[in-house]
Amino acid sequence: MADFHFLRPLWFIALIALPLIIWLIKKLTFQYSGWQQVIPAHLQKVLMSQGNKKQSVSIFVPSLIFVLAVTALAGPTYQKLPQPVFNVERGSVIVMDMSYSMYSTDVAPNRLTRSRFKAIDILDSINEGDIGLVAYAGASFIISPLTQDINNIKLLLPSLTPEIMPEIGSDPFPALLTANDMLINAGHLKGDIYWLTDDVDRLDIEAINEFIQDYPHRLNILGIGTSDGAPITLPNGELLKDDTGQIVIPKLPIGKLNGLAKKSGGVYQTITHSHDDVESLTSYQLPQDSKELEQEQTKLGDSWQELGPYIVFAILPFVLGYFRRGIILSILPIVMFLSPTPSALAQSADKAQEVPTKAQPDSPLVQAWNNLWQTPDQQAQKKYNDQNFEAAAQQFEDKLWQSSAQYRSGNYQQAAEILSGIDTPQALYNKGNALAKAGQIDEAIEAYQQALDQQPDFTQAQDNKALLEKLKEQNQQQDQQGKDQDQQKESEQNENQNNDQQGEQNGANDQENQNSESQEQKSDTENQQDQSQNNKQENQNQQDNAEQDQEQSDQQQQNEQDKQQEQQAQNQNQQKSEGEEQQQEMKQAAMQESDQKQKELEQKHMQLLNKVTDDPHLLLRNKMQLEYQKRRHQNSGAKKKW
Repeated sequence: MADFHFLRPLWFIALIALPLIIWLIKKLTFQYSGWQQVIPAHLQKVLMSQGNKKQSVSIFVPSLIFVLAVTALAGPTYQKLPQPVFNVERGSVIVMDMSYSMYSTDVAPNRLTRSRFKAIDILDSINEGDIGLVAYAGASFIISPLTQDINNIKLLLPSLTPEIMPEIGSDPFPALLTANDMLINAGHLKGDIYWLTDDVDRLDIEAINEFIQDYPHRLNILGIGTSDGAPITLPNGELLKDDTGQIVIPKLPIGKLNGLAKKSGGVYQTITHSHDDVESLTSYQLPQDSKELEQEQTKLGDSWQELGPYIVFAILPFVLGYFRRGIILSILPIVMFLSPTPSALAQSADKAQEVPTKAQPDSPLVQAWNNLWQTPDQQAQKKYNDQNFEAAAQQFEDKLWQSSAQYRSGNYQQAAEILSGIDTPQALYNKGNALAKAGQIDEAIEAYQQALDQQPDFTQAQDNKALLEKLKEQNQQQDQQGKDQDQQKESEQNENQNNDQQGEQNGANDQENQNSESQEQKSDTENQQDQSQNNKQENQNQQDNAEQDQEQSDQQQQNEQDKQQEQQAQNQNQQKSEGEEQQQEMKQAAMQESDQKQKELEQKHMQLLNKVTDDPHLLLRNKMQLEYQKRRHQNSGAKKKW
């Protein structure tokens, strides 16, 4: 009760009016008959037998009712209520034991088959965040990286058998290290590791204890098998024997596995026929470390549980005596309070019909009835618990809860806008998560930074900020690669355009050369004509008789020149058309060559696709064999063969 206080202590000012109320009550008297208001007081003694008897009204009960009412309005409280927090999705890795001891038949049909089914149940129970799958025997291998598509992991689980493992044995420590690397690389500094196994060697316990101390992941262990054990029945029907010829009977070390799980803050469960073991593994456990507990407590806001409504029940017994119609009317308010509300009746009718319908807003009558007994936030909280987040967001008056409802309904942008006016570390942290979900990386980083400025030890905000900065860097690298590819394509286009322009320029130069040659020929012809005319003028008197012959020869020469010019023009046109045809042929050849390369590339892709097998069992085996060869694994350190 150290936190006991009043939310609205100013209501106690109303107690100043209590003496005035007591004085007014003392002046009131209870009258036995209505004639007392008609007959004068001096005649009442004669006309009425009991006119002189008056009874004073009690002042204790009204004073107590007034004090209790003021106390209820002041809002007494002593306990905080948790505020909504946008939980960041945790990463999970399932680690499965693929040693030959999983063929033991102490659980039907064998441990391997039951572990596959339990792994599927774990996937369905988590069904959120990033989930990966690791299998190990003498060496560990990543079967599926962290993904949100659990169906992909479900398709790979039936193909897991000890036969596909490249090295026999049982060495869980490298598998746990692989799970840690997967979580860290995906940005999950803390995660859950679900280890499905039937044994742990004594020499491996020390290494696993060091792993638990070095990394903050929770190790949840599901023990497959029984303490009595059973022989190992191989797929060919033979029983597995050790080097001395004795039949191997592996037993489940419950104590060892339970100790490892508790040390990591996780849960241990032995396999059962029901779903209780999986529910216990996947349910959230409160942190055991005091530092983690303090971090969880920082998620509590300033909302307190109010005790005022409960004081009303203490006032009711005193108020009942003032009802003039008897005990039946005095009990009526309690009956109405305990009777089911219309909304509850409507909800039960919907459940009876079992027809899923979209949530509709309450009618004004139902809303008015609900307002008599619950505040809007209480009504919205009920809708929130029923996962009707859209309706809850419309009814919440508390900004944090309203933002949380918008976040859970997928309206991340609206959730961030609601928190824009709240400048507390928790509100800024929630705002950053909402902006991150909305794809606004820079704004989310800024919100996380503002939260860290106010609360430097806010580890959740610091982890999320680092994760988003890493994601932003990856996006920038991808954008830069895209820009480089665009520049390369643009340079190739410019080069093709330059080649086309160069071809056109060469054709223009050839045409100019031909035009210059025709001009020279024309100038030579004109010179010859001038010379012939001069000769004719000088020899005109001497060659009068040969004038007609000279004119005929000149006419013939002119005709020949005209024919030459026409021939040159035809040659030029022919060369131009040949140049255009040559350019067209070059373009067609380039297009054909590009089409040919594209066809060859498609053929190569089809050949590669045809070589890919669709057998998951064979794919996993080949993948692990290749990875095992790359490691050049000489000795894994496994101490046993099953």
